[in-house]
Amino acid sequence: MTTSSKDREKGKALPESTPRVLTERTLSLGVRVLSKRDDDLARIVEAYGKPPMWERTPGFPTLLHIILEQQVSLASARSAFQKVSAIASPLTPWRFLELDDATLKMAGFSRQKTAYGRILSQAILDGGLDLDLVAFMDDDQAREELIKIKGVGRWTADIYLLMALNRPDVWPRGDLALASAVQKVKRLRSLPGNERLENLSEKWRPWRAVAARLFWHYYLSSRKSNPK
Repeated sequence: MTTSSKDREKGKALPESTPRVLTERTLSLGVRVLSKRDDDLARIVEAYGKPPMWERTPGFPTLLHIILEQQVSLASARSAFQKVSAIASPLTPWRFLELDDATLKMAGFSRQKTAYGRILSQAILDGGLDLDLVAFMDDDQAREELIKIKGVGRWTADIYLLMALNRPDVWPRGDLALASAVQKVKRLRSLPGNERLENLSEKWRPWRAVAARLFWHYYLSSRKSNPK
């Protein structure tokens, strides 16, 4: 059955037909759909407005930056990324491999992150990972391709899909800020684990990446409003 132009104008058939990637326009659409479906998400929008896109440029620098964000503060990861970007400009796999341990340590790279960065760089140069090709894969294929690389786990792959490739239905497994926000917004007694979060997120398909942005938006905005 086709959608009439009148229905499209009224927005009757659009909400559940998600695009392949998010844009500012489709993010707004997803926010509207979720606000109608979930009163708790609607309250986030009412209190803080639409979440940012938090869009990142696809490619090696962004994936390296996300690796740096593993299990550390965003500020710490950003500092290390900015320093290495200044040292190796433009930041490419080849230039990263030219940096020695001492230089990377001064930039804020741990021994483990240094190893992960080199493994990623070599995989790209050897053709073991083609990020241009990953961009054309579906979510499951892209995630599977990314996590073949040591140092790229499920969370890292999901954040890359969500923020660099702007996929609309990715739910980042293992994100602590997201879990904390869901606990508060949904008034849960304890911090939800990965399985419970996955189950809760089913309600927000096929806009789970929009739901994640809403929860992050709440997490950051509420902390600014109520600093400890």
